[in-house]
Amino acid sequence: MVRFLAMAMFWSGALLAETALVLPFFNQGRSANLDWIGESIAETVRDSLASEGMLVLDREDRLEAYRRLSLRPGAELTKASIMKIGDSLGASRVIYGYFELLPAADGKDQSKGSLRVTARILDLKRTRQGPTFSELGALEDLATLEVRLGWQALDQINPKTAPSEREFLNARPPVRLDAVESYVRGLLAASPEQRHRFFTQAARLDEHYSQPCFQLGKTYWEKKDYQVAAGWLERVARSDPHYLEAQFFLGLCRFNGGDFSGAERALAGVAAAVPLNEVYNDLGAAQARLNNSAAAIANFRKALEGDSADPDYHFNLGYTLWRSGQYEAAVESLRAVVARNPNDAEATALLGRALKREGPRPGDPRSDSRERLKITYEEAAYRQLQAELAR
Repeated sequence: MVRFLAMAMFWSGALLAETALVLPFFNQGRSANLDWIGESIAETVRDSLASEGMLVLDREDRLEAYRRLSLRPGAELTKASIMKIGDSLGASRVIYGYFELLPAADGKDQSKGSLRVTARILDLKRTRQGPTFSELGALEDLATLEVRLGWQALDQINPKTAPSEREFLNARPPVRLDAVESYVRGLLAASPEQRHRFFTQAARLDEHYSQPCFQLGKTYWEKKDYQVAAGWLERVARSDPHYLEAQFFLGLCRFNGGDFSGAERALAGVAAAVPLNEVYNDLGAAQARLNNSAAAIANFRKALEGDSADPDYHFNLGYTLWRSGQYEAAVESLRAVVARNPNDAEATALLGRALKREGPRPGDPRSDSRERLKITYEEAAYRQLQAELAR
């Protein structure tokens, strides 16, 4: 129920909690080859806010708004257009700005020039324009400039809860300029092959760069190459806003690779931070494979508490109860599955065996390893609902 309510609120546009949108920064210089920097600034500021628990709309939402409003990505936007984009996505604040590359002074140093980034925050709910804030530094230090700008945005929006600038910067080590460029060009790439090449290049250029690791992990997960996907997902840093999502899919990769203890560790960490139904369900599945029926049953029940309409949660609970010899309780759960999906032949067969008090047969493929996993991860909807309830 919690997940369905949150998703309904999210997709209806009724984002009543404080939600931020970060737009690409406009290139005021003459070199179009540097347009990628505007996207990079937006991504870093967005990640900076999201990593501190703020609700921030993602890049796909923003691109969809541009399509709906027939706006060209990279174009300089009027204040009216900025407000339209924010309103269309239900954002309460929009962060936007511009950047300019200042040439190095007469070639006296080895710098590629200085970058000046200027930002503003438009409060749509209160129709109020915030003060201008900016950063200036060498182009080579782009990653650090962006993180400092992200901290400034966070400090302006939530000054009471924002960490110190030193603490914030220490948690986000500098990244090489060429690695940042490769990553952003991967985000902007038109084909999956180009995205993969750029993300791989970014990760190789800077082994501590977390964002391309997440993108590559999800790519290999979708290809069902679980071993390679796990290797990339393990490299996603705790300060990365995708960390918990990476841990969720890392758990699934380990599960599919037969490492059920590893899957349990990853999923237990996620469940402790975001108690989503799908996380409890998959954690229970890993524990069931470890023959820890009591823990598995407890987590399947938690998944059902969050969404009692999902037949898979009823199935997993009923299946695990049946395997542990709790036939009467198993019958109740398996009947709930069949009531919701009369065409579920597996649940119907198990229900018959539970009614006969007939337990699993060793080596029978029809009764071994039948837990059903969930592969969606709805942290954004959970955070949205959490913020609404907190208000």
